[in-house]
Amino acid sequence: MLPLHTFKAFIQQNTLFSNEDQILLAVSGGRDSVLMARLFKQAGYNFGIAHCNFNLRGEESLRDEHFVKMLAATLEVPVYVRHFDTKAYANSHKISIQMAARDLRYQWFDALSNAEGYAYIALAQHQDDAIETVLLNLTRGTGIAGLHGILPKRGKLIRPLLFLTRTAINDLIDLENIDYVEDSSNLSANYARNKIRLKVIPQLKEINASLELTFQHNIQRFADTEQVLQQVVTGLRSSMFRTEYDGLYVSIEKVKSLNPQKLLMFELLKPYHFSEAVIGDLIQALDKQSGIAFFSNSHQLTLNREELIISALKTEESGQHLLWHPTEPEIETPNGTLNSTRLSKAAFDKDYQIDRDPNKAYLDTDQLIYPLILRSRQPGDKFKPFGMKHYKKLSDFFIDEKVPVTRKDTVPILLNGNGEVIWVAGMRQDNRYKIGPATSNITILTYTAPHITNSKQS
Repeated sequence: MLPLHTFKAFIQQNTLFSNEDQILLAVSGGRDSVLMARLFKQAGYNFGIAHCNFNLRGEESLRDEHFVKMLAATLEVPVYVRHFDTKAYANSHKISIQMAARDLRYQWFDALSNAEGYAYIALAQHQDDAIETVLLNLTRGTGIAGLHGILPKRGKLIRPLLFLTRTAINDLIDLENIDYVEDSSNLSANYARNKIRLKVIPQLKEINASLELTFQHNIQRFADTEQVLQQVVTGLRSSMFRTEYDGLYVSIEKVKSLNPQKLLMFELLKPYHFSEAVIGDLIQALDKQSGIAFFSNSHQLTLNREELIISALKTEESGQHLLWHPTEPEIETPNGTLNSTRLSKAAFDKDYQIDRDPNKAYLDTDQLIYPLILRSRQPGDKFKPFGMKHYKKLSDFFIDEKVPVTRKDTVPILLNGNGEVIWVAGMRQDNRYKIGPATSNITILTYTAPHITNSKQS
């Protein structure tokens, strides 16, 4: 008899899903996934079956696909099958066959569940799989998250068989005389996980016959410890990170005060995909000169005097030119919004006065040649800063103004139609376009940067 009571209790205790939810079951045809499908059917849950044919085992792969289709027909549930050219994917992405199969599997499951309205994706992993994952992570190197291995629920992925051991599953399959297919690759010691399953765990069980129970308790402790760590990290991120429009700013002094420094920095920077090795190099460089940069696959981290600046890597769109026509009172850029107000000198004198706000420019309208051009800095840019008679390179101006390295490419540069710099938005307008005694019409430009200071980082 199948353990329906324990199965349902585990689902309820871990809030895996509700009785109304549609669940997509990943079924290979092996013992574990077939038992999961049988349990779902007898429990009366709503589900469909998804099967991946990775085309790696010839006729055996076709056999597995046929078996799963027959199983779905027997259980009277929908079945979805997808064929993959796994070897080609692995070669093109320069990854292992196992990693390719994992990527293809989860990408399809996610797309399929969204398209067909399934709330969760059920995987037939059990306690022994959790042990193997922890041991594999420890062997390869891991943070605390890797110590709890696989959890009953993470996002859309659920694992309703984690209350069972491999031995218990085998006993149920034999007792209930349930048909399944055997994946011959599971018996091969060529794969790292199989080596742990076939060679390491049997040795550990000679030391501790209750290995599964011991690991179950350890995994729960590790999960609880990770939860405490994340609460600490969330508080640190809120107090240490300052959000500006061009990135996140972190005080180097606050970084130096962290203890344990490397662990906390790894967790703080995890959303930005910096590796442990990069973080180690960063810590060693905290007292070095400004401008040193470190990279992940998505972000750049730059030392800038007394702060670290975390910024997203630039895309091709960041270098585009925008044209600003006189009929447009406003223009939006990735780094802020510019507004234009045009009025006569008499109207200006009546209702306005010049202030020293760097986010405003007061220009002689009759000198403007439309369309104006808005872009980021380019090599060779120069202008005459307001109050100066001589040209200054924009690069030197940025240095004098102590503009952070990561912000230099985000400052909007407004050019006249003749190519001359009119305004370094938010910083300084060009002296050549200032209001003078002969000015008849005035254009007021206002720059609003997406600037948020001292906000919490979500």
